Amino acid sequence: MKRLVIVAVCMFVVVALSASCSKKEEQAQQPAQEVKAEPVKLTYSIFFPPTHPQCKAAQDWASEIEKRSGGAVKIDVFPGGTLTSANDCYDGVVKGISDIGMSCFAYSRGRFPVMEAVDLPLGYPSGTAATKTANDYYNEMKPAELEDVHVLYLHAHGPGLLHTKKPVKTLKDIKGMKIRSTGLSAKVVEALGGVPVAMPQPGTYEALQKGVVDGTFAPMETMKGWKQGEVVKATTDCRTIGYTTAMFVVMNKDKWNQLPPEVQKVFTDVSNEWIAVHGKAWDDADVEAKAYVEGLGNTYIVLDPAEAKKWEKAVENVLKSYVEETKAKNIDGEKAVSLLRELIKKNAQ
Repeated sequence: MKRLVIVAVCMFVVVALSASCSKKEEQAQQPAQEVKAEPVKLTYSIFFPPTHPQCKAAQDWASEIEKRSGGAVKIDVFPGGTLTSANDCYDGVVKGISDIGMSCFAYSRGRFPVMEAVDLPLGYPSGTAATKTANDYYNEMKPAELEDVHVLYLHAHGPGLLHTKKPVKTLKDIKGMKIRSTGLSAKVVEALGGVPVAMPQPGTYEALQKGVVDGTFAPMETMKGWKQGEVVKATTDCRTIGYTTAMFVVMNKDKWNQLPPEVQKVFTDVSNEWIAVHGKAWDDADVEAKAYVEGLGNTYIVLDPAEAKKWEKAVENVLKSYVEETKAKNIDGEKAVSLLRELIKKNAQ
């Protein structure tokens, strides 16, 4: 009996040891649970107010980046110039105040001479055409003036029109009027006989309301997107000299270089897709804004062909001036203007 007990105990010990070893082997074969890395957190400074279609498009872009990166990136969007102002946005990205920034080249007049050509009064027919043209032009020219950032993509509004507190039907009507403008559009105002007043969009509503300026050169969308239709009475459709304002979406170069290649690819792919998104958003906003000002009872004036030709002739010197000024900076202004004309024609189709 005693012998049987000893045998039973030995068998129990063997079985227990075997089970223990099997369990350890099974645990050893199971991969260690991966510790999920913290997402890369980035800040994005935008001068548009949060309700503006372009701000919404930018927020959608940020969300798409987060989604396609599988949560590897988290982008905090700061609209309305709350992180850096419209004028300081580019420098803010260079200095790392924000990691990503969206604003206008024209708000730093003279700093981007190659990109300034995009804003010339070349008769842009739509926001889509202007946006495609701005990106095609940048990719062709690759200007050194943008080498201190990583360019994600560009976009540009539809034809800049004249919006005033009293109707403007002829060049005589605009003579002496103080017109809010930016960058090269200031030279357009001068060429037409007005007095340019440099000012970014955020301050324009109050300037119109208080009579600091008599009008503004801007795309139709500003009448609704920035509520400026409330403080003007008329829009002059002068799209045959329609200029645009090119806008950048750029990233701090060090931050870009720190991203893994697969995440950089996500940024590049989404950015390429969002060129069309912004172009469409500009065009949709122009249509909505026209309906908006009509609802306010504002006057919409279309220049007759003969008068339009006078406006076109008046701004010819703006193009010549750009070519002459850039020549002094060893920039081929003639090539820039010629290329833009070709791209506008191609992208208008």
